[in-house]
Amino acid sequence: MQIFKDLLKLYLYLLTLFFIGRIGLFILYFDRYNEVEGLWQTFVYGLRIDTVAAFILLSIPMFILTLAPKHEMSNKLLKLYLSILFALAIFIEVATFAFVGEYDVRPNYLFVEYLLYPQEVVSMVVADHPVDLLIAFGLIGMFLFWFNKNHHYFQAKNRYILRALWVVPLVVIFFIGIRSSFGHRPINPSDLMYSQSRILNEITSNSIYTILYAIYSHNKYQTSIKQYGTMEIDEALKRSKKLLHIENNNTEDMTRFSPTHFKTQKPKNLVIFIQESLGYQFISDEITPNLMHLKNEGIWFDSLYSNGTRSIRGIAGTVSGIFSIPGAGVVKRNKSQHEFFTVAKMLKAHNYKSLFFYGGESRFDNMKGWFKGNGFDKIIEQNDFKNPSFVGTWGVSDDEVVARAHEEFKAMHQQKQKFISVIFSTSNHTPFDFPDGKIELIPHKPKKSVENAVKFADYAIGELIKKAKASSYYQDTLFLIVADHNVRVYGDDLIPINMFHIPALILGGGVKPLVYTKLTTQPDLLATAIDLIGIEGQYPILGNTIFAHKAHLSFLQFNESYALRTQNDEVAIISPHTKAQSFIYKNKTLIPASNENKELEKDALALIITLDYLYNQKLFK
Repeated sequence: MQIFKDLLKLYLYLLTLFFIGRIGLFILYFDRYNEVEGLWQTFVYGLRIDTVAAFILLSIPMFILTLAPKHEMSNKLLKLYLSILFALAIFIEVATFAFVGEYDVRPNYLFVEYLLYPQEVVSMVVADHPVDLLIAFGLIGMFLFWFNKNHHYFQAKNRYILRALWVVPLVVIFFIGIRSSFGHRPINPSDLMYSQSRILNEITSNSIYTILYAIYSHNKYQTSIKQYGTMEIDEALKRSKKLLHIENNNTEDMTRFSPTHFKTQKPKNLVIFIQESLGYQFISDEITPNLMHLKNEGIWFDSLYSNGTRSIRGIAGTVSGIFSIPGAGVVKRNKSQHEFFTVAKMLKAHNYKSLFFYGGESRFDNMKGWFKGNGFDKIIEQNDFKNPSFVGTWGVSDDEVVARAHEEFKAMHQQKQKFISVIFSTSNHTPFDFPDGKIELIPHKPKKSVENAVKFADYAIGELIKKAKASSYYQDTLFLIVADHNVRVYGDDLIPINMFHIPALILGGGVKPLVYTKLTTQPDLLATAIDLIGIEGQYPILGNTIFAHKAHLSFLQFNESYALRTQNDEVAIISPHTKAQSFIYKNKTLIPASNENKELEKDALALIITLDYLYNQKLFK
């Protein structure tokens, strides 16, 4: 029948498009998995997920072909839909190459979140990927010209009643095709993880499917964590408290009393300078000369690992001392917009004034709402800089931001006002905009390269500390400089732990130099900073000050997966709908453990459940 022929033709068009995209990625990244067993199964599993994506996209044409009246308007509507569908499909396939190159995964929830900020994203894409745009629009134009020239009319000539009779068998076929399973659950991303090579699993998937799944799962992940496994909440809380060295008699109370090891009659100010995408691999005399010099003046954290791969995860870890909760980050979640613990809220009780500095628009990722709703007194963002000399894609350059912060600090210190401030840098973000003449560019690297952007961010760090040292407030202030996450988190392991390695430095008046080599996380940094400024109290920070001499751990989130790593490099990984796995982290790679560490796997699940519970019950305050 003509309906079947038309749908089959459209289905094969989509399969061909998806196959071309997959074979391109397969060839491009071949050197990363060419010794993996079952290499060619990527195309078998790929056909399955491509079919799911194609059936989802063709559901509307199926209903139009069977149920819509045979009319010119119906045909025009169908052609319009198909033109938009194929244009988007081609664009996403082309965009996948750039996205995988940047994030080492197919388009996912991050791709969807970026669409909420069209101005910043369009500027970034135009500046950073002009060739990709030309290719995408060129291919779209050629396909639409051919498609509209060769497909004038779709609807079958059969009478309406005969066409309508086909809707039931077609719905059954489409339902089976979209579900792609006769089991209890439909297909999900875990069904594509057939290989130990993570990048090969990504290539096996389908970008339209991963985007649609991210949209579908967004709300689901905020309300349900059953995809990770089940555990009674009392057991989860008890395990979490034991892991995190939280000692109290109330099972649901995740707060701890932390005494200071640096008692003083005059607590210090605290400045947290969060660096965008500053991975540890950039730390060198050539790229970060200021940090290399300053690390000898304070506490240098040599084995620090970020919470996740997004700025909001790093912000939450450093400003609130919490690990990454399942689903969207707490900076954007409804229940954490008020009465959520932050260092500003804690220090407000000690008469501190709090400020947040950001060179861009602080509405990005809902930072403004979250900071203002949780104890910060003042937000200084792009619109608050009068006649800045340089404004890039992401806002006012870091050097002008730190200059403004310095003036604010001086004024508050003169008024004998204690302060807590968070500064968030913008320079090290594609398309790597920064002003000319500030740094000596790295040889053989384009000006707009990640290395030069990091070097400019390092220049701004040096400027802040230089200005502070020349002012009276330096001796009364503690500076915490830390990255939010690495610039690109990629690798062949299920979770590339080495790419979570970030630098951090605490310095300021009275801080004795130290290289701290034990495993630490961003919540540990916040606990340590509060300890060093001479403040003690009851708080829910999930990390421990390094001066408490407790065993540390790291808890990493990579997409929807989690890794719990202990000080002795045992690792448990949990992914949705997948059995937990045990590894040993050695030589910057994960080696499957000879014996399954079931207790560590339970501890990892306990932390996931506990984090979700703390958020939903509004206990993190």
